[in-house]
Order: sequence, then C-alpha cells, then structure tokens
Amino acid sequence: MSRREYPAKINVNDLTIDRVEIDSHYEEKHAKSINDELILQLVKTLDGEEHEATDNSDGFSYFVKDFISCNNKLYKLVWLLEDGQSYIGVVNAYRR
Repeated sequence: MSRREYPAKINVNDLTIDRVEIDSHYEEKHAKSINDELILQLVKTLDGEEHEATDNSDGFSYFVKDFISCNNKLYKLVWLLEDGQSYIGVVNAYRR
C-alpha cells in the first residue's frame, strides 16, 4: 500500500505536527465517500487537543477519533503517532 504526504501545521498531544501521511487503505472500501482532501479536514479537528492512545506498540501510538462532524456528515478517523517523529499517520477513515 502506498502513502501520500501532505504538509501540516497543527499541535496534537503537545507535539508540533509538520506533515500528514495518508495510507491508501481507506480506498479499498471507502473511496466513494472519502478522499485525501476530506481526510485532511478531519485531521485538522485534532489541532489543539489531547488524545488518549487506544494501543501502544513497536514505537507507535494508535488513536481513534469517532463522530467527527464535517459537511453535515459523521466520520471516524484512525491515526497514529510514531515515537520521536513529527507527523500524523492516517491508518483509516470512513463515514459513520
């Protein structure tokens, strides 16, 4: 699976994030209802917030933000932070 990188300027969990890496996994089942542009809008909702990891393993912390409202629709975002890095990795995103 490929990943696409986009510049970003947000703060999450007291970390300054400078880019978003989006995994193409979401396209397998959700390409009709979501795209990279929408995912970037969902990622912006993380700015300035603290989030509790759902899992920590092998230098990665995994998070889920559910019921994100965007364009009068609800979405779920599955994302990660890598220890010592300044990016958010989007694992999956889909409409609720």
